Amino acid sequence: MIIDLFRRVLGRKARIVDQPRLRVHALAQHGVRRDQISACALRTTDALHKAGFEAFVVGGAVRDLLLNRAPKDFDVATNATPDDVRRVIRRSRIIGRRFQIVHAMCNDEVVEVSTFRALQGSSEDDQAADEHGRLIRDNVFGSQEDDARRRDFTANALFYDPRKQEIWDYFDGLGDIQARRLRMIGDPAVRYREDPVRMLRAVRFAAKLGFRIDEGARAPIRGLADLLSNVPSARLFDEMLKLLLSGHAVECLRQLRAEGLHHGMLPLIDTVLDEPEGARFVNLALTSTDQRVADDKPVSPAFLFATLLWHQVRVTAARIETEGESAVPALFTAMDAVLDAQKVKLAIPRRYDAVMKEIWSLQSRFLQRGGQRPYRLLEHPRFRAAWDFLVLRAEAGEVEASLAQWWEDFQDGDDDARAALLVAEDRPKRRRRRGGRSRRGGSDEGGGNGTRGSSDDDGEDA
Repeated sequence: MIIDLFRRVLGRKARIVDQPRLRVHALAQHGVRRDQISACALRTTDALHKAGFEAFVVGGAVRDLLLNRAPKDFDVATNATPDDVRRVIRRSRIIGRRFQIVHAMCNDEVVEVSTFRALQGSSEDDQAADEHGRLIRDNVFGSQEDDARRRDFTANALFYDPRKQEIWDYFDGLGDIQARRLRMIGDPAVRYREDPVRMLRAVRFAAKLGFRIDEGARAPIRGLADLLSNVPSARLFDEMLKLLLSGHAVECLRQLRAEGLHHGMLPLIDTVLDEPEGARFVNLALTSTDQRVADDKPVSPAFLFATLLWHQVRVTAARIETEGESAVPALFTAMDAVLDAQKVKLAIPRRYDAVMKEIWSLQSRFLQRGGQRPYRLLEHPRFRAAWDFLVLRAEAGEVEASLAQWWEDFQDGDDDARAALLVAEDRPKRRRRRGGRSRRGGSDEGGGNGTRGSSDDDGEDA
């Protein structure tokens, strides 16, 4: 009655999640069978049950099975402490500092086992928050109900008991999944302040699962978006990578913009998406990434970020050239400037920098289609990634489609076909040289389509 009164007074935007009330759903109600759980997760839960502990498959795996999706992994929650789990599961190891968990290993599969966590610590040493409300320490064991309370969304707070094939549900998460609704547990504003990354997770889950964000969970997001500036850049990068590799990157980015969360996440993308040329290239790149994820093909994060930042690299390099710098040094200066600016907010790991720079710098070498240069480019370890990048540029109308087609024909052709392509490229240039001023070094130094002779060496050093 009290909750109903609050709802009538405050309206739907302030929807309050009911106090936890355990509902146990039988197999006939949910349809998730024991044989749908991975062998390693079953072995882990069975061993803990045999040792006298409670053990449940929890979180995203349960949610995905209810949606007829194949879970990427299976996590287990238990009332056993990490030391208890370590004793019961022979092939396991304890990891973590902020909160210890156990990795149970079965051949190539790893199951993450966590002890039920408390909603609040028993002392200030157990749990602490910064001045913005973000939790910076949270390391207390608790009950299953506590563990359900502290999870972010109702759809992620379901516990599956493999023995009885039951789902334990404290916040009507099953009902929300059936309604395809993403609903926050607790006061959304408070939960976002505790961990601002939850706002990004709301967008990612909604886009990935095809859910709508409950109005109560959606309403505070725009006003609290600035809290993301307090999140460590490395953690922000990890969450952004999950979002971009979710298989629904296009929809995620659209929803980030709709919720006002895109500013600061990829600062240099903010302006790109407002420019037709840049927006087309980025959308093509994200669509291609989504398709590769759907086809279960590998996706390179370095390639993805190279596509997202390319437009700004081009714009910056063009500006530097107008200041009197030549093309190749301007490009390398622009690369460093764009990456440095991006890392202020999003800590792209340095191991990706070299790959991104190679992909960018090799683009000019695709213009060089005479002499031995195409053969040398084929042998470059980043050729395939750079060529894929060139194809995207051609689809976006940034370069002629015939250039990408030429390189496809060249790499697929035999020796005779390749030689014929080279001759077709070089013959007009040789006629012009005979009639005009000679160039030192012949066709191999001159390059095709007006490229500078020095760019080949610069590209090799990228």
